[in-house]
Amino acid sequence: MPADQQQGMPSRFRAGAVSAGNDATAAARQAVGALVEAVGALASAAIDRVLLSDERVSSAAEARRLLAGEADTEALADKMQRVVVLAIPVVRIVARGARLTRLPVAMLASSSLSVAMTVRAGVRELQLLSSLVAFRLERGGAPADSAPVTKVAVELYLHPKRSPDLGDDKLRLVRLTRKWVVGGAFGRNTSKRAARAFDAAEKLDGAELAGRWDRLQAVGPAQAPAGGGSALDV
Repeated sequence: MPADQQQGMPSRFRAGAVSAGNDATAAARQAVGALVEAVGALASAAIDRVLLSDERVSSAAEARRLLAGEADTEALADKMQRVVVLAIPVVRIVARGARLTRLPVAMLASSSLSVAMTVRAGVRELQLLSSLVAFRLERGGAPADSAPVTKVAVELYLHPKRSPDLGDDKLRLVRLTRKWVVGGAFGRNTSKRAARAFDAAEKLDGAELAGRWDRLQAVGPAQAPAGGGSALDV
């Protein structure tokens, strides 16, 4: 609202407008925070299931072949459903920010289905990638512990062209949420980036990676930002 109009408003109305705006902002942050937390719980559970299994993906080609087949994600269904349910109000928030002020019910239903499909595919991609990372670590003589596997897998999944940044203890959960939820709502496919991540994981030197991780843990990881802030921009 223009400043001259604000000056003409009665003080109680102006205060009410500010309060409503603050409440809306707080509600939006709460919705995004709950969604990011749910995505983090889902990703952790998905990777832990991989590490509890004796089966490993040994190459990028095998990962791509398995990705094309059927995935058994039934054990994670509740966590995936929670992500989808929490995603809908966040999709509305993002749509308002993109000036899509009125989303028809049909579009919301379509977005919900698209998010569900993207999350399911993303979980499968992350599991296969984690299995390949675990294989490379074990091949290098290091244990495939949950913390380094999760860190490396998420880093490669989001940025397959970069060397995994182990120098901080933050998972990129906001970016992972954006990739699965916002990208899914707007029909963005994750398979090409996942394929590049498989290729990158296949080239990992497990012994070097494990040594670097151990050295960083010994001195204490740097407190770097999680990357991407808290906004889930398109």
